[in-house]
Amino acid sequence: MKPDTTLIHSVWDNSSHFITKTDNEKNDIDIDYLLASIFSNGPFYFYVVDFFNREIKYISPGVEEIHGLRPEKTTFQDILDCIHPDDMAFVAKAEETMMKVFYETLGVEKYKKYKMSYCFRFRTKDGSYQMFNHQAILLATDEHGRGAKSLNIHTNISHLTSKNNYQISAIGMFGEPSYLNIDTKDHTLFPNPSQPIFTKREIEIIRLLSLGLTNINIADKLYISFETVRTHRKNILRKSKSKNSGELISKCITNGLI
Repeated sequence: MKPDTTLIHSVWDNSSHFITKTDNEKNDIDIDYLLASIFSNGPFYFYVVDFFNREIKYISPGVEEIHGLRPEKTTFQDILDCIHPDDMAFVAKAEETMMKVFYETLGVEKYKKYKMSYCFRFRTKDGSYQMFNHQAILLATDEHGRGAKSLNIHTNISHLTSKNNYQISAIGMFGEPSYLNIDTKDHTLFPNPSQPIFTKREIEIIRLLSLGLTNINIADKLYISFETVRTHRKNILRKSKSKNSGELISKCITNGLI
């Protein structure tokens, strides 16, 4: 059963203050650079969508393995149709909240300095619905500062968690503070800004932990001592208030900690 996507289209249709109404061919940010900063523990694919006409400008081959959709024929609507029908209302509300956060709180000049993150269930190639993390970064704006093109990354995280906190996070890039766990029901309850919770080294260790590496493997990979890895892991668990690595990775993704 396909979801009713009219709700999410209406959100975009009624957001002329945020989404461009003119064609824009310029990409202001290097996509390869952005992909290097994306946390993608699990099968993923990415695509660039042009919000002027809601057409996909490029989509990676991974969409076929994940959704069973041929890249050369996949449309934006095809991707939306894979969203779980029961999650469509949340996805639409998440998009609406994201635009209000930018327009009313962060300011349009900050559009391209943030990565938006939230989770929902997607239909996969075998017909089952699994939990995915959605990350979106604005690539280009028009002459009025409105969003023109977006880089979207969808990562299957069902091996890490099946729970959704039904919140969104605005992850600061280029030195900007982050805003975690924004309530989509009442975006006026805006959280206080937070500086990055983890150091660059700690994020490296979290990424390796999420791949199943042991302390010894991580030490060898990063050319540091076993005891140093142990110390980092203790600090990471303390900072994230997690009891174990599984809870840590789940929190990092669903709460947008990395």
